[in-house]
Amino acid sequence: MHIVLDDTAMVAAGRGNLLASRLIHRAHAEPGWHLYAPACALVEADRARPGTAEHLAALPALTVLDLDLPAALALTADATWAQAHTRYAAAPTPERPTGAVVATADAERWKGESVRVIDLTP
Repeated sequence: MHIVLDDTAMVAAGRGNLLASRLIHRAHAEPGWHLYAPACALVEADRARPGTAEHLAALPALTVLDLDLPAALALTADATWAQAHTRYAAAPTPERPTGAVVATADAERWKGESVRVIDLTP
């Protein structure tokens, strides 16, 4: 299972959201569970809730995804860098042929988009 946290999921995790905590725990405890934080979404989450980036980046089960050239070129597709980088990170790759699921605390943001979503709202 490959899961990409968007900025709202990161903020929710920092605030103790139970569903986000469960995803983090599973990624740490279970083989085959992978959790990703796109760098642009991490920055946006830290702006919304200072300290979030440092906290999440310290988690051993979380992989921070750099803003490489292909990701940077994808940024023009959305209103925010966080959403664009998250969408790019969730897209299929050779390592993840079916792509990844986006974990979010704002499912409406992804309505009509071509990504699968895990809604973290309680």
